[in-house]
Parts: sequence; structure tokens; C-alpha cells
Amino acid sequence: MANSQNPLLNGATPRAVLFDAYGTLFDVYSVAQLAEQLFPGHGPALSLLWREKQIEYTRLVTTSRRYGQLGAPDSSPPFFRPFGELTRASLVYSIKKIAGDGHFALEEGELEAKTERLMAQYLQLDAFADVREVLTALKVRGIPTGILSNGDPDMLAAVVRHAGLAELLDHVMSVNRVRHYKTHPEAYGLGVHAIGAPPGQIVFVSSNSWDALGAAWYGYTTLWVNRTGLPFEELGTQPTRTAASLAAVLDFFPA
Repeated sequence: MANSQNPLLNGATPRAVLFDAYGTLFDVYSVAQLAEQLFPGHGPALSLLWREKQIEYTRLVTTSRRYGQLGAPDSSPPFFRPFGELTRASLVYSIKKIAGDGHFALEEGELEAKTERLMAQYLQLDAFADVREVLTALKVRGIPTGILSNGDPDMLAAVVRHAGLAELLDHVMSVNRVRHYKTHPEAYGLGVHAIGAPPGQIVFVSSNSWDALGAAWYGYTTLWVNRTGLPFEELGTQPTRTAASLAAVLDFFPA
């Protein structure tokens, strides 16, 4: 249920909407079905660990300097690896972790083959059931929309194309351009530059609480889509609104 907080931030009228992709528009845990086929009895656990490690890796490379330059001055370029590489690395880690816990054995060559199948599936994640309806309603109301994601451009293009959403999105933005993952301010700044409006006039929508928090810190009007009834982060900042459904974004833009 949405909270009672005013949907406007500091009196600003929202002019556009930016969506997080993974976990917000696309169900990252829809890979669990294939994971279960490949690793019977461990599909859900593997998908959960994969996602946790993936996010951890984005934070590691954003907060660390380039390898071999630990003694370099602060102006040295940041260490950055594309999201696809981090997604693969986190998957391999997760498979090895669960296998190492004694849950299953990996035959020679099996790790690579199953990794490839799951990585291919990541390009075809299921969109949540309400995504098309919400994007269509925003399109009808003339509201500019976009994705602002950690994903690589090719990964985002593939998953958007698979879901048939390309014609409903005005922007698909990857943090590759700034070589920093969310929640780095430069990542969120991409949306401001693309829309051409201050952050308070843009609604940033995410189902990841850490992402909604980072966007709120940056200054966006924020909607946290809390599909599973989790508590929000305990760091003193709340999203502008919280709701259980993506459709709540339409409340910012009355028809």
C-alpha cells in the first residue's frame, strides 16, 4: 500500500519517469526455473546468491581503484568492469559456492556449459506482468520514460527487445558511459542530462531499496516498488512514495 507522503518533492511537478531495469521492470529471479533444471533442488538458492554477489561486485569495482594503481593519486581512473563480466563472475562464484558446500558435484566442462546457458537466459528475463500496461499508460499521457540501469548497453537492448518494450521507452541508459555503478552520483546524473530537468522533476522508480535510497540522496522524486513487503533501509532517508505495485507511478501523473 502506498504511504501517505505527498507525491511531490519540494513542490516540484514531475515531468518524466526513469526506471531501474533489473528487479524493477525485469524479474532477475525468473532465471531460477532454468537454474533448477541445471541444478535440481538448488535453482532458487542459486538465483538469490547470484543476484547478491552481482550487486556486491558492482559496489566493489565502483569503490576501488584500478588494479595495480593502489598507490596512485586520487585522480587515477576508477577500476571498472562491464556489467556482463560481473554478472558472469558472480554466477560462476555462486555455482562454485553451492557446489563447494557439498550440494552437487561439477563434472569437467559442466561449469562452462551451464554458465553459458544461464547467461543467455539473463538476456531474456521475464518482464513483470504490470510493466507493459504502466509504460503504455505513461506513453498515452505524454510522459517521457527511460531506463537507467547498471546493465551493459547490449544486455539492456536484448532484454528490452525480448520483452517488446522498445517502442514504449524514450531512453535506455547504461552506467557504462560514466564507468560508475549505482549508487554513485555520476550514474544517477545520466538521467538528469538525458531528460533535461532537475532530479526533483523526475520520478525514479526502483524495487531495489538501496537504489531508491541512492536516487533519493541524489535528489530524485522516488517511488520504491516494494513487492515483497520488506522494510526500507535504516539510513534516515525515505523514498517519496512506497507502493506494492509499479502502477503507483501513474499517481504522479493524473490522466
